[in-house]
Amino acid sequence: MADQREVVIVRRPGRAPSARDGLAELLAAYHLQTQAEKGEAVAGVDGLPERYRVEIEDPQAVFVDDVVLLALSGNTSVGCLVVTAPVEGRSEVKRLWTDPAFRGRGIASSLVGAALAQAGESGVSAVRLSVWKWRAAAIALYEQLGFTVTESWDEREQLVCMERAV
Repeated sequence: MADQREVVIVRRPGRAPSARDGLAELLAAYHLQTQAEKGEAVAGVDGLPERYRVEIEDPQAVFVDDVVLLALSGNTSVGCLVVTAPVEGRSEVKRLWTDPAFRGRGIASSLVGAALAQAGESGVSAVRLSVWKWRAAAIALYEQLGFTVTESWDEREQLVCMERAV
C-alpha cells in the first residue's frame, strides 16, 4: 500500500487523460459538490447539466487541448486541476479539486503551483480563474498564491474572477 502522506503531481501534456487516471471520478465529485453549494443538489451525475456531464463522461475529448494535472497518492488520483490552452496570452485554471480525505496536505497549493509552472512554460503572461464567492478558503488560497480579484469576464452572479501574472 502506498504511503498516504506522499502525493505526487503529474502532468498530462501531449496526451489525453486516460479513463484509468481517476479524473472522471474527481470531476464528478467537484461538479456534484458545486451543484449542492449552489442550492441545486442532484442525486447523481445524470442530474448534472449536460456541459458538466460531458466533462465527466469524456474528459479526453473535452480537455484534449488542455493540460490536466493530477495529484496521485500511490496509484490513486486524489486531486485534479485543468490548465486551459493559451488564448490571447492567458491560460485559465479550472476544476481544482482535492478529495476531502486528502485535504489539508497542501495538494491544492501544489496543483496551482504546477499549473503556474505549466503556464509559464507555455509562454503565457497571465493565469486567470473564477471561483464562487462562498468558497472563502479557495479565495484565500489563491490570494496567498498571488492572484488578485479582477474585472469579471463571466456573467454568472456570485462568481469572483481572479488573475495573476506569470
